[in-house]
Amino acid sequence: MRPLEPISNPARIGLGIGFFILFFAGWGLATLGGFVPKIFLADPISMVRDGWRLLMQFGFGYEILITIWRVVGGFVLAAIVAVPLGILMGAYKPVEAFFEPFVSFARYLPASAFVPLLILWAGLGETQKLLVIFIGSVFQIILMVAVDVGNTRRDLVEAAYTLGAGDGGVVRRVLIPMNAPEIAEILRLVLGWAWTYVIVAELIGSSAGIGHMIIDSQALMATGQIIFGIIVIGVIGLVSDFLFKLVNRRLFPWRLA
Repeated sequence: MRPLEPISNPARIGLGIGFFILFFAGWGLATLGGFVPKIFLADPISMVRDGWRLLMQFGFGYEILITIWRVVGGFVLAAIVAVPLGILMGAYKPVEAFFEPFVSFARYLPASAFVPLLILWAGLGETQKLLVIFIGSVFQIILMVAVDVGNTRRDLVEAAYTLGAGDGGVVRRVLIPMNAPEIAEILRLVLGWAWTYVIVAELIGSSAGIGHMIIDSQALMATGQIIFGIIVIGVIGLVSDFLFKLVNRRLFPWRLA
């Protein structure tokens, strides 16, 4: 191994799978070997059995779909607001000066702190869940996009002006195309954060969703079900991350992945 030296895709996949094998082997050794009581941590076999029962007998597939809908809905709303505003802030310094102090302030506010207020304002329905994800995602996207667009190479902007482009043309033909791959990568990263916010939203005042199942399982001390719910979130996140990367490579083939 050498610093920053790339490896082949088969080696990358093999190493990634190898970690999971070691992880589950260690987990099984700790639980099945009697080192950790099952009341605190279910073993892998019990977790799979409990998860299968949730899917087959208790309609957990519906709970998964509800959670996915909440994540996608809140995240898309955040992206619709944040990406254009972030581009404007990165392109025009007066816009950045106007919005940046508030955005920098707001992005440090934990989305979970808004849950009581959002329940008061929007009730316990889907609007409250979507707003939690929206608040947790929108300010992060705005600032990251603004920084990325603001760091565009100045020589490209000057070349566009030299060739006769106007201010709007520079934004449309230089800033947006130049930074589109990075903006897509920002959205991929923030989507991962959105999954943490939806679970927070579902832990309080929810009648459906993965978070609702987890909090019910806590009352029953069913650690196998809790772990299964956590793993389901991780698997969905891994799949969505892979799909995001695949789409980004198709849309922006000139960008090295």
